Amino acid sequence: MNSLVWRVEHVTEVDSTNDAVVERARAGEAEGLVLVADHQSRGRGRLGRTWDAPPGSALLCSLLLRPALDDDQAQWAVGAVALSARAALARFGLACEIKWPNDLLVDDAKIAGILAELVTAPSRGVVVGLGLNLSDSPPDVGATHLTRHLDTAPSARELLDVALEELSARRDWLDSSDGLARLAAQYREALATIGQRVVVHQREGSWTGTARDVDDMGRLIVDGADGVRVVAAGDVVHLRADR
Repeated sequence: MNSLVWRVEHVTEVDSTNDAVVERARAGEAEGLVLVADHQSRGRGRLGRTWDAPPGSALLCSLLLRPALDDDQAQWAVGAVALSARAALARFGLACEIKWPNDLLVDDAKIAGILAELVTAPSRGVVVGLGLNLSDSPPDVGATHLTRHLDTAPSARELLDVALEELSARRDWLDSSDGLARLAAQYREALATIGQRVVVHQREGSWTGTARDVDDMGRLIVDGADGVRVVAAGDVVHLRADR
């Protein structure tokens, strides 16, 4: 198990936990910083979307990792955090799956999202943000929250502590090819997207296909109408069998 000591800091409100940790990473902060906020005024999701949650209703945090990953392997930092959050929820009695690239699902409804940002100076690092709905979720967007599924739900800090414990057990995997292979195997097993008919939304447009696998860099392999495509970035929507 990695000997990394997590340094958890709590604030009542911040513009964005990711932005704050990125700034400190660029100033030379050591690996292991975890910033937790009760509320974000400018929280972000993928493709520049906002992440807004009432104060105290979600676990909102970002952490700094400095693994030996190339730029094109950064998805595995997201995978490690996603698997760790999933394992933490399982320890509290809630089963969930991962939707590529960065969502946790309970009964096909989103309970958490993850966002990673690379930092290259003064030294390389990855800032990974996690937003997990505890007692509230946005209406009409296919989301859910923890108290909807558990009679006795953990607090944000209880859930974070267990997730960090799980991440400590996976942290070393990010530094070696054997570790990444082990991480990829766990990720594939947890990934609900494989085998699904999906719509892939990218900046240049949307298209439909069948998700077949993820490659060694965590990219999604999709059979589309014009052949196999490898998706490095984008939003994926699972299509129901009747669509």
